[in-house]
Amino acid sequence: MLEVAVAVAQEAAAHVRARRPEVFGLVGSRVGSGDSVASKSSPTDPVTVVDTEAENVIRERLAQWRPVDAILGEEGGGEADSLDGVRWVVDPIDGTVNFLYGVPAYAVSVAAQIDGVSVAGAVVDVAAHTTYSAALGSGATMTDGEGRVSELRCNPVSELSMTLLATGFGYGAGRRAVQGALIRDVLPRVRDIRRIGSAALDLCMVASGRVDAHFEHGLSPWDWAAGSLIAAEAGARVRVPSPHTPGTDGEIVVAAAPGIADALDELFAEVGVDRPIPE
Repeated sequence: MLEVAVAVAQEAAAHVRARRPEVFGLVGSRVGSGDSVASKSSPTDPVTVVDTEAENVIRERLAQWRPVDAILGEEGGGEADSLDGVRWVVDPIDGTVNFLYGVPAYAVSVAAQIDGVSVAGAVVDVAAHTTYSAALGSGATMTDGEGRVSELRCNPVSELSMTLLATGFGYGAGRRAVQGALIRDVLPRVRDIRRIGSAALDLCMVASGRVDAHFEHGLSPWDWAAGSLIAAEAGARVRVPSPHTPGTDGEIVVAAAPGIADALDELFAEVGVDRPIPE
């Protein structure tokens, strides 16, 4: 299943990489045809024609290689409540706003779950030609565009005040207002905060040591299914919602280097970060 996840994610990433200049022109341009971009949950939550195309690529390959498995995709929906047996959870472009604007931080995420537990996953950083992958109990690796493979381990950070913390924000104004207030309380207690715009990449950055921890409210299963496994296999302490919990419930996802995980949990409990922020 790991081999399938990597192959499918890399093929979809190649499609996304090729299609952006075809649809939007030069980097930074958002000049597509009138039907290139639509809105989903809010006007600030876009989906592009390339999201849909890339998910179709993933579904076609999984239909060939894993024809009896269930599929849950961000754009095409699917087996949201099927947690028995194997379910593939896919996000064709995680970080669509970045993709739309030409900001080079968006990814394809593909994970296999068995009975609701992620057992194999791949996240491809499209612009960087980098693949993060993991299988349950087998560790996590990063493969660069030249094919060089590196094992992933979290940073050995041990002080909360030295923690570089990644996060993300929802699309609804109400949730964003609460998240902004929480950032006000958290920021003075850590080294700094980063907002990359792709939860899948944030989780892989915890795994690779580019950040020390990540937290976010309201992620859907396709946002965290692969990245959380990769972070956990790199040594992170990971907390995710139940596998059928929708993003609208506003539950939290946390991945933290082990040396600061307890202190971060205590901080989150103190300032109320642990509480859900429903839409």
